[in-house]
Amino acid sequence: MKPKVYFKTFGCRTNVFDSQVMMSALCDYEVTENEIDADIVIVNSCTVTNGADVSVRGYINQIEKQSKKVFLTGCGAHTKGESLFSAGKVQGVFGQSEKMKINTLLSQENRFYEIGDLNYIDDAIVDEFIGKSRAFIKIQEGCNFRCSYCIIPFVRGDARSMDETKILEQVSRLASNGFGEFVLTGTNVGSYGQGEGRNIAGLIQKMALIRGVRRIRVGSLEPIQINEPFREILDEPWLERHLHIAIQHSSDAMLRIMNRRNRFANDVELFGMLHDKGFALGTDFIVGHPGESDLIWEEAMQNIGELHLTHIHPFTYSKRDGTPSAIMKPEVNGTVSSQRMAQLNTIIEVNNHSFRKKMSNIPLEVLIESGEGNTYSGFDQFYNKIMVESNEDLSGNWITLDHYEVHDEYNMAKF
Repeated sequence: MKPKVYFKTFGCRTNVFDSQVMMSALCDYEVTENEIDADIVIVNSCTVTNGADVSVRGYINQIEKQSKKVFLTGCGAHTKGESLFSAGKVQGVFGQSEKMKINTLLSQENRFYEIGDLNYIDDAIVDEFIGKSRAFIKIQEGCNFRCSYCIIPFVRGDARSMDETKILEQVSRLASNGFGEFVLTGTNVGSYGQGEGRNIAGLIQKMALIRGVRRIRVGSLEPIQINEPFREILDEPWLERHLHIAIQHSSDAMLRIMNRRNRFANDVELFGMLHDKGFALGTDFIVGHPGESDLIWEEAMQNIGELHLTHIHPFTYSKRDGTPSAIMKPEVNGTVSSQRMAQLNTIIEVNNHSFRKKMSNIPLEVLIESGEGNTYSGFDQFYNKIMVESNEDLSGNWITLDHYEVHDEYNMAKF
């Protein structure tokens, strides 16, 4: 009987993809979705915040007590791998560039630390996503931006793009296996093809021509990456009516401190145009970065009201050693950061509810992702959650809903 391997994936969609790559590369092991049954646990880690590091370490401590072999990979392998390995917490550590060797690495008798390099380019083809109803497609790796707070370029390397032929082959295989929604992911997705005469809009157009592709969702984009080629595809029916555009803050003073390239005047013009086209709009936002004074925060909240945001992925600033922000002053009190986070979330929750009310006459195209009993859940074309009551088995199905109720946190329908 083959040893059973369980993958615990932390962090972003890029890690979700990387875990699937590793699953597909296992020959002498059986993948299990049940942690209890596993003989081996692969921890695909995130290190974007201190909280992410704490979560990974806490999970490893918990699994360690269950006499399972634990291996560490992902971004945390570069920042915390050496200390966890030296402390005997893990059997082995390997970087992202080594993931296709996973079958051989797990078969080694001796403990190992193989961190690899940050120049690799993925060439793996994934034709199945275990336990998922939509497919994640990694199109690039790394980032050339150097925002003052961010550790990711130091653990993922500079921007480089995957081979277009392999990306399209992967989409084609997944579509033939029944996947209809595709989520493009990477460290800095919008930089795809940079310096190579290609761009993400052209890639998306080619993906849309593949039989079976029903909806394409793009991971986080930078404002400057919504350029003319991308604007030309905004009205296409296969592009999800939700865009996540990372602005990180809405005060120019703070954006300069963060070494960001975007400025509010351009952001508000861009978001206004997308809002007029009917897009739901999301962003990343960092609260409590050093230098975020009361005055800057007040300005930011005034500005945020002009951006038509319906979704948000907010972070409380987390110091990352080795980044310029780590030595910046003055620091923001944790209580103040928590209060600001609550204020920001409340604004976006109100916006989201208003958006759903405004769009309530538009049929929703929903991919059902999970269900329990007669209640199912999924996401519509605006990336809003919807709960569906049905006596039919809707798992993994696409449904169109003409009538639904708008609740505080989600929409509700019967089918």
